[in-house]
Amino acid sequence: MKLWKRLGILAAAAVIAGSLPAGVLADGSYTYNYDYWGDVQYSPDLYSVCKVFTSSELGLETRMKTPQGIFALGDRIYICDSGNNRILELKIHSPEEVEVVRIIDSFKGDAAVTTFSNPTDFVVSEDGNYFIADQGNGRILKLDADLNYLMQFDKPIDNTLDPAIGFQPSKIAVDTAERVYCVATGINKGLIKYENDGVFSGFVGATPVSFDWTDYVWKRLATQEQRAQMVSFVPTEYTNLYMDHEGFIYGTIGATSEDDEEVVRKLNLLGNDILVRNGNWGVYGDLYTGSGGGFSGPSYFTDVTVLDNDIYYCLDRNRGRIFGYDDQGRMVCAFGGNGNMDGYFRRPVGIEHIGRNLFVLDTQDCALTVFVPTEFGELIYSAVEQFDEGDYAGSYASWQRVMALNGNYDLAYIGIGRALLRQEQYKEAMDYFELKYDGKNWSKAYKQYRKQWVQENIFYIVAGILALFLIPLTIGRIRAVRREIDRADIFQPGFRGQ
Repeated sequence: MKLWKRLGILAAAAVIAGSLPAGVLADGSYTYNYDYWGDVQYSPDLYSVCKVFTSSELGLETRMKTPQGIFALGDRIYICDSGNNRILELKIHSPEEVEVVRIIDSFKGDAAVTTFSNPTDFVVSEDGNYFIADQGNGRILKLDADLNYLMQFDKPIDNTLDPAIGFQPSKIAVDTAERVYCVATGINKGLIKYENDGVFSGFVGATPVSFDWTDYVWKRLATQEQRAQMVSFVPTEYTNLYMDHEGFIYGTIGATSEDDEEVVRKLNLLGNDILVRNGNWGVYGDLYTGSGGGFSGPSYFTDVTVLDNDIYYCLDRNRGRIFGYDDQGRMVCAFGGNGNMDGYFRRPVGIEHIGRNLFVLDTQDCALTVFVPTEFGELIYSAVEQFDEGDYAGSYASWQRVMALNGNYDLAYIGIGRALLRQEQYKEAMDYFELKYDGKNWSKAYKQYRKQWVQENIFYIVAGILALFLIPLTIGRIRAVRREIDRADIFQPGFRGQ
């Protein structure tokens, strides 16, 4: 983060802290965004709570116990009820009606153990096979839809791994070819990658090493005994994974520092981070990390889910908030908080979506909260999707309606500017970009506006250039001719100067 922005944050923090209502400071239960200057801008809600499903609401005889994972596909949601060593399969009839259709606590086949021990994640592949991170048994299971054992993925054989470290898979993602990517506790070399035949093929997506220069210098000067007592500079472990509809893996890293902009990563097949970060602020949650309601420090992202329109939502375990970002890394909204009311969380661990609806799993309350978009949220989604589909006039109209509901919403101005830019209304687009200090898009619009202006005025430009050269030449030629005429008159026969 640039120095001047850091100073701006510190200066604004004191003002905002004194101006916010006491209830807002206590639990942060409001929908908001940040403007160019880092000031909090309140916003109409993008989501509202539809219903909260507890164990009793789901009709479970045995209450859920420390659930750790959630996966959604079609009209089904799977919850890893880790404390009870089982997986709940839920059918979503509507956002208000959810039914438990199956409790998976064992499977059939030739495995040494056919029950689960602390299952922490669950994924259904495109072929309909089930993949389960069976952490307590140190394996990743692959079952078919009828719960028949197919194979398992064990601890990778690699000389760089400490043999004393047990294999504790915590989170998994599966691609279209049924290759498995795994986060395992205690292994910080990146994601463990398995081919679809179970063969370990290496580590991908290792996070960049972060360190302080003073610690680095001191470590170079320290003795061997002192070095042994110091913290090593090693990559940070991922906290969760999500594979989007295009096959890219989104990974969360929790938080490593208060301004770390890589706590969310988007990995391609080579394991390179290709997440776009064009927003005014990094993709790391709250800008202000002071104490509030007993919670302090930076946001800690524990899960992420990506909608089909490439807007992704990150779950902050620290303050119980949900942060939404668009495909350019601009914040769409932030909402939620810590508490016991609907829409609040005590210890959220997982977030998923079906369509535009969001589902958040709370491990301490053992509850599933369903969020549905409001009219304001639907307008934003419509504007984004219309733009992606090439309906720039429709996107412009939708963003105008968004602006009518919230005149301080930066994305509306930028969205209108981008729609005008695609409709070749460059001058008007520049005005909207300028209002929200969007220098990159303003430069694009200005470049096209300059090109357009030249094309429209090329005749006058060429005529002016020619005039600059031809007029002096013509005047000079006329003067030369006059001089020649005058000289010829002087030397005519019979001329005596009378």
